[in-house]
Amino acid sequence: MRRNILGVLIGIMVLASLAPLARGGEIPAILSLKEQAAVYDGWLSVRLEKILPELMRREKLDMWLVICEEYNEDPVYLSLVPFTSISARRLSILVFFDRGGEKGVEKFSVSRYGIGTLYPTLWKAGQEDQWQALANAVRQRNPKRIGINEAEVFAFGDGLSASKNKLLIKALGPEYSKRLVGAERLAVGWLERRLPAEIEVYHHICAIAHAIIAEAFSSKVITPGVTTTNDVEWWMWEKLRALGQTTWFDPSISI
Repeated sequence: MRRNILGVLIGIMVLASLAPLARGGEIPAILSLKEQAAVYDGWLSVRLEKILPELMRREKLDMWLVICEEYNEDPVYLSLVPFTSISARRLSILVFFDRGGEKGVEKFSVSRYGIGTLYPTLWKAGQEDQWQALANAVRQRNPKRIGINEAEVFAFGDGLSASKNKLLIKALGPEYSKRLVGAERLAVGWLERRLPAEIEVYHHICAIAHAIIAEAFSSKVITPGVTTTNDVEWWMWEKLRALGQTTWFDPSISI
């Protein structure tokens, strides 16, 4: 998957086709962006239906709020929205409410702009305040434990800013704000859990990485006594760019 899902992220940074693994340094085929989007969104739909209810019940959370702004996205936000949602828009609020049993988790947004077909929006800008719309939605569902992304250990579960936390508490009022609890383990669990289909693709992601590494350390790239480690690092950057891919961290080579 892309972005996290994570894995984490981010999951998955690269979507490779399910062609045979590369041999002799040949890079496996990589899906087009349109094909990646179809696979990613399909997985996201299944993950929200199958994985999220299990994790929310494991953590005994009736509701999960993911609140962030454009240019300051929560670490889990992009793993929860469709492929073409490349950022939050203004103030973006995702709400997940466990209805229990086979009813599963209700999901919706309280945001100015739509977020694909997975999240119907319950707020119409101009008709009521956005925070008040969120508070009304919470009161109507009356959750006992409301998870928010604040954490002491893992950054992936600490995406709610201090200012937005204050606004949330003010909107909910004393009765419901005292039901707020940290959702650190839920956020991390969401990012780390994988569908079997995702695990299968990781083999192909590794094949791409291995093929790039094999070529980087070959005579195609290295001239003894001339090529430096820095040259090889930049070659890897350029190779990734040529493949239309990004990297989770910068290439680093030392002797």
